[in-house]
Amino acid sequence: MAETNQEFPTTLGPDTVFKGQLQFEKGVRLLGKFDGEISSEGQLLIAEGASLTGDVKAGAIRIDGHVKGNLNAATKVQLSASARLEGDLQTARLEVAEGAVLIGRCVVGTNGQGSKPGDAKTTYKPVESVKPRGNEPTAPAMNPSAGAPAKR
Repeated sequence: MAETNQEFPTTLGPDTVFKGQLQFEKGVRLLGKFDGEISSEGQLLIAEGASLTGDVKAGAIRIDGHVKGNLNAATKVQLSASARLEGDLQTARLEVAEGAVLIGRCVVGTNGQGSKPGDAKTTYKPVESVKPRGNEPTAPAMNPSAGAPAKR
């Protein structure tokens, strides 16, 4: 995707080291290092080689670099093949390229509203309670103490 100056009118260059809070309306392209909090209705691009430590709430977020923090995007989050995200994310749409690294929890499809990243709750069903549908073959039940199929 080619970035135009209209999409990203503000650029924090590769020699930039920024600490604090950043707010903007349109788009920001981060080429350097950022440590803090970002809040915007616009787009944020973390370029390859750039790093961001902190929480972000934005309209859309694209990661080509490294992010350590929680993300909340109203429309979408894109992780390119060079992306590394360590943190929770919430977005309406998530695009992950092969090779991207994501370490965290995701809430996708909520259009950026509702719970915050980190509030996601997951419930799991034990395998023993799953019932086969229709004419699917069933595997023999395991005897947990012996590690062999139990007699029925």
